[in-house]
Amino acid sequence: MTTEEIIVSIVRVLGALPVLKYALFGSIFAVLVDLSDLFIIGNLKLGGVRNYQDLDKILDLAYMATFLLVSLRWTGLEKRVSIFLFSFRIIGMVLFEITGSRIILFSFPNIFEFWIIGISYLKLRNKNQIISKNKLYYVLSIAFVLKMTQEWILHWNRFLDNYAMGDILSVIKDIFIFL
Repeated sequence: MTTEEIIVSIVRVLGALPVLKYALFGSIFAVLVDLSDLFIIGNLKLGGVRNYQDLDKILDLAYMATFLLVSLRWTGLEKRVSIFLFSFRIIGMVLFEITGSRIILFSFPNIFEFWIIGISYLKLRNKNQIISKNKLYYVLSIAFVLKMTQEWILHWNRFLDNYAMGDILSVIKDIFIFL
């Protein structure tokens, strides 16, 4: 491993740990840390990352495992949906590793991460009371829409493939200045 890959790996694994203590804030933090590797890679010159997609998918397992551990403490439908969504994504990751086709990532989206954030929010807000099926379906629907939008941008449309992170931040800054 290059020094850069080691740094990215350490940051990503450590970034996944807070979810074990603070489900909502830890899960949001873990997702933000997941994005941080783009900043690290864009700003460090310590040997580079040889295969970003492979490294990213392996490191995704760190936060997904902590998310799964949190959801295994739950009961009922939210726990069963969590296990299903986790398994669904793992199948997609294995198929991606076998085929190398990014369409697989689009076909097996990681709805699991947004589901965990949504349910963690409801559990914190409702003091761990039983969550109605309607609210669970609502969270699942929102998680699906958010993740499919993200997957379309990243893996189907490949909108960000032609930009470095600094370029993207400049565009976002310009949009806010324009508004």
